[in-house]
Amino acid sequence: MGKVIGIGIVMIALLAGAAMYYLQVYHFYEPVEATGTDDVRMVNLATGAPEPVLYEDFQAIDAASSPIRYRACFTTEMSQAMLTETYEMYEGAEPLTAPGWFDCFDAEAIAGELQSGTALAFLGEKNIHYGIDRIVVVAEDGRGYAWHELNECGDKAYDGTVVGEECPPREDNPED
Repeated sequence: MGKVIGIGIVMIALLAGAAMYYLQVYHFYEPVEATGTDDVRMVNLATGAPEPVLYEDFQAIDAASSPIRYRACFTTEMSQAMLTETYEMYEGAEPLTAPGWFDCFDAEAIAGELQSGTALAFLGEKNIHYGIDRIVVVAEDGRGYAWHELNECGDKAYDGTVVGEECPPREDNPED
């Protein structure tokens, strides 16, 4: 009788593990449909507001289960020199990994390009969700990537630290 119970427990654990894996890697992600106009935006140095940039070959995924699951890939013909003169740079960008099946986004390769200086990071939009910034990275060859990253207010809000006056007031939004 003990062997049957043991086998049953192991089977249930395997099924639960497989279900958890499927839910985390596949189920919650959905493709983001390109609008063709403002899928890729960066904060303009002169205005301080995000504005659309030229792009092609846009692919993106997102999940309603978390504001930091957004990942995107695109190409642009805009040069890094022009981008640095026009848009706000972002220091300390750390690409978050994407599911293996979203193969255009390789966080390790992007991090390597950022570290070597062959890719530059820009602020796509501040507080796209409360405490979350959209980061846009463009490599020398025009490949581009975007993801959401916790900003300082997000770090404080999600770890339980007192947010303080320097952060904007949090709106009660069930999608954040």
